[in-house]
Amino acid sequence: MSKYMQLFQGTSFSSKSPTEIQVLTDCLYCINADGMIERVVAPEDTEYQSLLDSYQGSDSFHRLEEGQYFLPGFVDLHVHAPQWAQSGTALDIPLYDWLNTYTFPLESKFSDLEFAQKVYEDLVSTLLANGTTTALYFATVHKEASLLLAEICAGKGQRGLVGKVVMDDPEQNPDYYRDADTSTALVDTEAFIIAVKELAKTTKQGVYPVVTPRFIPSCTDAGLKGLGELAAKYDTYVQSHCSESDWAHGHVKDRFQKNDAFALHDFGLLRDKSVMAHCNFLDDQDAELFADTGTAIAHCPISNAYFANSVIPVARFHAHNVEIGLGSDLSGGFSPSLFDNIRQAVMSSRMLEDGVNTSLPAAERGVPKSRITVHEAFYLATAGGGESLSLPIGRIQENYVWDVQVIDTRLPSAKLPIFDELEDVQDIFQKIMYLARPEHIREVWVQGEKVHSR
Repeated sequence: MSKYMQLFQGTSFSSKSPTEIQVLTDCLYCINADGMIERVVAPEDTEYQSLLDSYQGSDSFHRLEEGQYFLPGFVDLHVHAPQWAQSGTALDIPLYDWLNTYTFPLESKFSDLEFAQKVYEDLVSTLLANGTTTALYFATVHKEASLLLAEICAGKGQRGLVGKVVMDDPEQNPDYYRDADTSTALVDTEAFIIAVKELAKTTKQGVYPVVTPRFIPSCTDAGLKGLGELAAKYDTYVQSHCSESDWAHGHVKDRFQKNDAFALHDFGLLRDKSVMAHCNFLDDQDAELFADTGTAIAHCPISNAYFANSVIPVARFHAHNVEIGLGSDLSGGFSPSLFDNIRQAVMSSRMLEDGVNTSLPAAERGVPKSRITVHEAFYLATAGGGESLSLPIGRIQENYVWDVQVIDTRLPSAKLPIFDELEDVQDIFQKIMYLARPEHIREVWVQGEKVHSR
């Protein structure tokens, strides 16, 4: 038996670039003890057959069946974990009202660890079943429940990046749901960071603490400054919301006479490990600042359709070399599936390019060169997310982790419309992107460990 822990055989799809898909046909994927892809061996390579001969028939050999394909595990850059309990409700009211009427009352319930456990266990299992192998989570203001979410990710084998949310401004947050005061918020955040770093030592796939000011409107200047200092001290990830809607963008301009991006940067919150959600209203200077600091955008297309008053100009931000990945934004986005968000990302970009107001002449209706392809949207959900987090995830290639989902296109109860034995494999890829549902995801692996199967 050779040195590899596991050998997988099958055809995979992975992003070669934002616009190009690489198809690895019937390759062997050699996975080492750390769950990394040590080698990809093509059928024409000299040792292909000898590797097959030595592994076939053993427990460490996994061959895909006819009609099955490997995709990289999805990277969800924006999940409000507690809001899973209200997904699919109250999406028809403005953001400010939605937060105060529905969301904050729900999140306040997470002081009850039994309730938190019930919701978080179900959420992590649901995301894994939807092919999400890495998730960047907002938890709540509660230190214990936030740590519990990290523990559940560790236990279920998901790569979880978890933030205890900070909302320390008594003027801007409800009495029943906020940090007691600024110093408590910072002390709790530091304790949380230390505890998660300790927990991470016991996991194969990794869990990570994230410094998480909810957004500028919910935090004091002292709170924001303290969080920037903690991020620098412990070299942690940072996440927040940035220029999401007219209301949020306007609030920050009134308070600081500058855009969100520059205000966050002043507090030390834009760094190479920063991911900012939404960012629909970034101007060109903001985008340059994101590119210079290595800050990434979590693009949440379904949520944006409900709460952002706009469509994010993905193509324009990519032209500025800003890193962008995809986020579900549960529950501002109703779906736990990044497949659904891939589809919406494409549709929204087409509507931005074509415009929607038919009382204007066609030439004035939209924003030229805004469309993205399904290849680009897939890139955002996989490789773009990996680059945003500076982790070797989101691609099926050597020196990346074995985070994959096995897609079955021939499922008897939900067969994809593939009728030609010789159908072009690029067309099969597109059919998977547009038609796959959770039941097509037969297995999910994270860091070389199977974490879900149907």
